[in-house]
Amino acid sequence: MNDQRGPRPETLLITLTGKDRPGVTSTIFATLSRAGVEVVDIEQILLRRRLILGVLVTIPRDWKRLRDAVEATAKDLDMSVEIERGTGDNRSRRGGRSHVTIIGSPLKAGQMAAVAGRIADSGANIDRIERMARYPVTAIDLHVSGVGTESLRSTLAAEAARQGVDIAVQPANLQRRGMRLIVMDVDSTLIQGEVIEMLAEHAGYGNEVAEVTEAAMRGDLDFEESLRERVKLLAGVDVAAFDAVYDAIVLTPGARTLVRILRRLGYRFALVSGGFSQITERLAADLGIHFSRANELEVVDGRLTGEIVGDVVDRAGKARALREFAAELGLPEAAVIAIGDGANDLDMLNAAGLGIAYNAKPVVRDAADTAVNVPYLDTILYLLGISREEVEAADAEEGIITPAPPV
Repeated sequence: MNDQRGPRPETLLITLTGKDRPGVTSTIFATLSRAGVEVVDIEQILLRRRLILGVLVTIPRDWKRLRDAVEATAKDLDMSVEIERGTGDNRSRRGGRSHVTIIGSPLKAGQMAAVAGRIADSGANIDRIERMARYPVTAIDLHVSGVGTESLRSTLAAEAARQGVDIAVQPANLQRRGMRLIVMDVDSTLIQGEVIEMLAEHAGYGNEVAEVTEAAMRGDLDFEESLRERVKLLAGVDVAAFDAVYDAIVLTPGARTLVRILRRLGYRFALVSGGFSQITERLAADLGIHFSRANELEVVDGRLTGEIVGDVVDRAGKARALREFAAELGLPEAAVIAIGDGANDLDMLNAAGLGIAYNAKPVVRDAADTAVNVPYLDTILYLLGISREEVEAADAEEGIITPAPPV
């Protein structure tokens, strides 16, 4: 069968490198405009004030004249230029497109070499690389094609563990840009520490409760049974302890930034906790969280009874809450991002389109889609394609100053 598309047009690839300054791009395009060429593609990056500009254009009849003109322009700009004659556009990206986000603190060249090597070994290709953040972590986003997302995720999960970096692999589709629901665990995820342990200090059972909590989060104990056992130790605690505990809560670094930025983009948030509504509902109101579900501690005559009102929000209950909130918003489960650290978060993480194990127990890291092990909750923004620079610019518009390293 004859190819109905006809011969591929000849093109000219112009690559300009040198010190960046205002007017470089406009000057080179002014030169190209005089030759009447059409622009096929453009790529431009800036590294430490050094510009790399690639322009692919259709080739004019007198292409050598254009070559001489471009070389003269580059000389005037004190820049280097390479001009390569060829045919056609960029090769279309193959199927199996994914975003691979690498997070390190710091991110070392050897780690990048290992990850890039595993991508190449899998038969995939890195089509584009861009930095998402340089502080307080380094986050790099790779556009990869040629291998299915699940296969690539499995390969890179093992390499991430070997290299001590965080790697998230997500399909490159429109879902990443759409409105989504973020469902978060509370204790040791949104906040530092465990509320039940803080309440237990008021009952004089802090150490005992902490030991049981640790075992439950590892998955060694039945969650509901262990929770009821711990709650019984709170009997007699005055309700004033709720105020004291709430005032002592420390949010995870980046928590407010994560919620603030994504709310601007229309995201919805939910807190789903095996903890207690007397605390989570106040957190939701403080942060502007849309939904909240947690266990309710029974209070009689101003004191805790050591009992829970209604059904326990356990592992299955968390997943059920996620599905109910998504349904209320009219969103598919694929549009939900779940974040948690303990074994009781596993069903919730599996139900979501993207499950993130945040500084989690090993059993959770092994089961989740991806793991984040740096102590900054707003690192999750980079997994969604939002750069640190965009966060700083958006905050600056509202008079919020975000810390930044020296340039």
